[in-house]
Amino acid sequence: MTLHPAISAVRNAVRASISDEPVERSLVVACSGGADSLALLAATVFEARGRNVVGVTVDHGLQDDSADQALSVVKQMAQLGVSETASIRVRVQVSGDGPEAAARTARYAVLRELADRFDPAIVLLGHTRDDQAETVLMGLTRGSGGRSIMGMPTAFGVFRRPLLTISRAQTEAACSAAGITWWRDPHNDDPRFLRARVRHRALPVLEQELGPGVAAALARTGDLVRDDVLALDELAERAMADYDPATGFDVDALLGYPKAVRSRMLRMAAVAAGSPPGELFAVHVAALEQQVANSTQLPKSIQLPGHLTAIRRGRTLRFIRDGRD
Repeated sequence: MTLHPAISAVRNAVRASISDEPVERSLVVACSGGADSLALLAATVFEARGRNVVGVTVDHGLQDDSADQALSVVKQMAQLGVSETASIRVRVQVSGDGPEAAARTARYAVLRELADRFDPAIVLLGHTRDDQAETVLMGLTRGSGGRSIMGMPTAFGVFRRPLLTISRAQTEAACSAAGITWWRDPHNDDPRFLRARVRHRALPVLEQELGPGVAAALARTGDLVRDDVLALDELAERAMADYDPATGFDVDALLGYPKAVRSRMLRMAAVAAGSPPGELFAVHVAALEQQVANSTQLPKSIQLPGHLTAIRRGRTLRFIRDGRD
């Protein structure tokens, strides 16, 4: 019997992701019960070849029946052959970034705690190429440069995303071919959420007006931009090796670097001096760049997040906390 091509594609992606991991350590799979994560789980169980596979579902408590849904996912993970299951309920503290970001923060925090407990080789996440395309498109609308459109990394810390080259249609086809039923999260269709609007409104319009393949092109763009951004980051880190916060930047030396490297150096120095990275935006870095590039540009002092002040005196730029020199 010929293996369905979607099942084969998902298994190949998982195999490539786990092949170099030590066989004596567990593989943890985060599973929501959706087609993406269930296809990932089924493929991981198949490709594990004797390894311990732990299926984990996170209950965010954002829906009335979330506890029942988590129990259903646990049963389904057991039926698919995982070695162990875990269901964890988290408290989502909604902030100014909205419930999506708050749920994501809570989810990753508990998955990291779980990784510390199980000490797995890796934790596998079910994000697909479509998720990547949505992320890149949302980043593009922010206009914050290459970092905002480079999408999600394939690997970070203990986490891996094997399915970033696999489409959502493929994961659904893989589940259908294997007889796996999946849950459709109503939040994924709720227009209150930005990602839902991008998924069901923005991307379909782009596909309709520009032709098929927009999602794949966006995901590919993210990969290409990521390579460039990481290369520039590395150049900036090398250039910062001799930086001394006590003496600050020599403006003339700083101007000898390309702007793309120089702006990264300025951001690194500001963060090192105490400016919170999550609050240090492109507009702040642009102001620092102006402060360096134009000796007649006022003000000589720029207030930055974290009670930090960038002060230029002559050909020197320094960062001072709380206005104290």
